[in-house]
Amino acid sequence: MKATLRTVRLALAEPLRISRSTMTARDAVWFTVEHEGLTGHGEAVTSVYYGLNTAELERQLYEAGLDLGRFGDPESALRERPAGDRPPAVTAAAEAALLDLCGKRSGLPVHRLLDAKGARTAPNTPGTPSAPSARTARTIGIVPAQRAAAQARSLADSGFTVIKVKAGAPDPEDDLDRVRAIASAAPRARLLLDPNGAWTSTEALQLLPRYAELGVEAVEQPLAPGDPEALARLAERSPLPLIADEDAVTYEDVRRLAGRVHGVNVKLAKCGGPYEALRIAELIEGSGTELMLGCLTASTLGLAPAVHLADRARWADLDGHLLLADDPWTGIGGADGVVRASELPGLGVRERRVGREDAA
Repeated sequence: MKATLRTVRLALAEPLRISRSTMTARDAVWFTVEHEGLTGHGEAVTSVYYGLNTAELERQLYEAGLDLGRFGDPESALRERPAGDRPPAVTAAAEAALLDLCGKRSGLPVHRLLDAKGARTAPNTPGTPSAPSARTARTIGIVPAQRAAAQARSLADSGFTVIKVKAGAPDPEDDLDRVRAIASAAPRARLLLDPNGAWTSTEALQLLPRYAELGVEAVEQPLAPGDPEALARLAERSPLPLIADEDAVTYEDVRRLAGRVHGVNVKLAKCGGPYEALRIAELIEGSGTELMLGCLTASTLGLAPAVHLADRARWADLDGHLLLADDPWTGIGGADGVVRASELPGLGVRERRVGREDAA
C-alpha cells in the first residue's frame, strides 16, 4: 500500500468564538491510502487545544503511512489497527482511510463494515444495515443576542431542530440574553448549551436552574476539564443533564464517568476513530450515560466517519463542515439540519477541489 498526504486550509464562513478562543480557519491534512488502483481517504485537522499543529500532523501521518506499508492489504491493516503512540486524531484519520478503501474494495458502505460492538473483526462483518441519518445540532458562537436570534431564525427556516449555543462570555448575563433571544427566534428548536469549561462549580449551581427555565435540554462540559470528580458531583445536583466533553477523551476517562454524568461527547479525533467510539458506546450502554457524537470543525471528509455512526447517538453534533466558507468535499448533506451517510462504497464522499500533495 502507498500513502500520500495533502494539506489544505479550511476557512470558516465567519469567526467562531467560544469561551477560550476565537477560530477563523484551521489546516486539514488529508491522508490517502492506495492499493491495487483504489484509494481511501481520511482527514485530520489542526487543534491548538489538543496540541496538534500542521507540521506535527504531517509528521505523524507520514509515519503512519510508512507503517501501513508492512501490510499486504488494507483489510489486514484494518484488523490490526496499529495505533502506537500516535495522537488519536492521526489514528482516526488512518482508520477512516482504511475503512474507505476496504468499503470500496468490498462494495460496501462504511456503516456496513462496522461491527455493532466495535470489536476487531474482519472488515466484511455486517454493521448497521441501513444508511444512518441524524438531526444534527448547529452551533451558534458567542455573538450579540440580536445576531444570535437572526442566525437561529435562519437555521430554523432551513430545517434545523437542534441548536447548540456557546456560552462562557465574561458577563454571564450576556449568555442568558443570547439563549433567550435564540429561544424566542426558534421556539421549536431543542437547545443545547456549551460553556467549554468556563464556569466554576458555584457559578454552575447558580446558572443551571436559570437555563433550565429557558428550556435548555442539556449542558456540555460546564466546568474546566481536569477534575472529573467535580463534574460528577455537579451532575448529581444539576437540574439539567450534563454531558462530559473535555473530561471524556479516552475510553478510561469515560469508564470513570459512566453512570455518573448524563452524557459523554465522543469525537473520533479525540478517541481514536470509529472502532474506539463503538467501544465507548458499548461501555456506557445501560449505565444511564448516553452518547453524543461530536466533531471538530472539519470538512465533509473529516465528518463522514462519524455520520456512519450517527444513528447510535442520542445527540448528534456533526456540523463542523457546515461552518466552513467552502467545504472541499461533499456527500453527507446537513444544510437542512440532517446529516446522512451514503449507501455508496466506503465513506461515500467525493472531493470538490485539490490542494498541495506530498508523497509519504
